[in-house]
Amino acid sequence: MHRTRQSLPVWFWAAYLVTTQTPGLSALQFQRQLGIKRYETAFLMLHKLRVAMVRPDRDRIGSKWPVEIDETFVGGVTQGEGRGRHHKTLVAGMVEVLPRKRALGPDPNLPTGQRPQHQGGHGRGFIAGRLRLQVIPNRKQETLEPMVLDNIDIRAEVRTDGWTGYDNLQKLGYKHLAVSVRGDHAKTDQHLPMIHIVFGNLDAWLLGTHHGVSPAHLQGYLNEFVFRFNRRFWPMVGFESVLKIAVRVKPMTDRKFYEAAKTHMDSAEIDEPVLTG
Repeated sequence: MHRTRQSLPVWFWAAYLVTTQTPGLSALQFQRQLGIKRYETAFLMLHKLRVAMVRPDRDRIGSKWPVEIDETFVGGVTQGEGRGRHHKTLVAGMVEVLPRKRALGPDPNLPTGQRPQHQGGHGRGFIAGRLRLQVIPNRKQETLEPMVLDNIDIRAEVRTDGWTGYDNLQKLGYKHLAVSVRGDHAKTDQHLPMIHIVFGNLDAWLLGTHHGVSPAHLQGYLNEFVFRFNRRFWPMVGFESVLKIAVRVKPMTDRKFYEAAKTHMDSAEIDEPVLTG
């Protein structure tokens, strides 16, 4: 926000709108709401706010609850380039699985006796807890292991679909429960239900609010989705959270934003399509 051409009140309104509108805002909606002349300005402001949606010292998940892990491809069908060709982006997801009663109980961050505003959940008696989403270049072990170590607490119970890239997690200290689902939807729904609900919600959000996104900027959209998801029971705390994080993270310049996007596109490695459940 410092030394930008937009006034501070505009930035505050921007942060308020992007964190309190339940489905989020596309750059075009954002531009219209704030009366910004250029679409590019609104687009960059949104992405700068998305940088402030990731706490630099955020906790690893899974310290108390099991974590489901899986991957999915994000992107549309490629036309006219031959069978097996695509420009989809591989995304890994990790989500805690909480008992429903615990998830909907009093929260220590809320005033005494206040309960979450939204109940949501799943009919089987459990609910999704904290979420992490990350763009990854491939499903190799050398990619997946550091991702798990960075995001999930050691000694946590982790559940995967039996992919070989996770074979070493038991040796790293995790309680690893692997079930080879091989595209069987019944097995997937039984073993990894929460992460696939998340993936479905992510696809609907990207298509419904943003009508698709560029692979170069996908991680920013994932950051926003995770920010909203992890605060879905208490949506009004998002505005305060994004301002607190913004004063702690290094600001992103326009030049760095486009350089990072170009680097991502130049170095992206895409695997062949695989079944993700």
